[in-house]
Amino acid sequence: MSNNREYPERPFVGVGVVVLRGEEVLLVQRAKAPNKGQWSIPGGKQRLGETVIQAVSRELLEETGVKVEQLALLDVVDFIVPDNQGKILYHYTLVDFQGQWLSGECRSGDDADAVKWFKLKELDSLSLQEITRKIIFKAVANLN
Repeated sequence: MSNNREYPERPFVGVGVVVLRGEEVLLVQRAKAPNKGQWSIPGGKQRLGETVIQAVSRELLEETGVKVEQLALLDVVDFIVPDNQGKILYHYTLVDFQGQWLSGECRSGDDADAVKWFKLKELDSLSLQEITRKIIFKAVANLN
């Protein structure tokens, strides 16, 4: 079975986490395709033998240096990108969580060009996928 991220034989399972700290959300600027250069919630691929909760905690710490508490399942979304000929270039099933900041100051890991806390009112000025924006505001709504 192929392990290629591009033109995969099967979907990859990815995890993400909306980290909230007061009126701020933690975002990473992607260093790799897909979505290289765009701001997104921290996350990455689940490893074999790893639970999704373990994957979320590991990816968050690796990418940002931050730890969270009160992890809760937020949503499951499909990220499917066809190429110009209609073949599937990328296919991820993304399991997204939300959590409250516990500790750590953000620093960029291997999959991120930058990591930054943004005020929720700043999100409209960022280059975000529409699904990412929806996931963030779903997490905010869950707190209220």
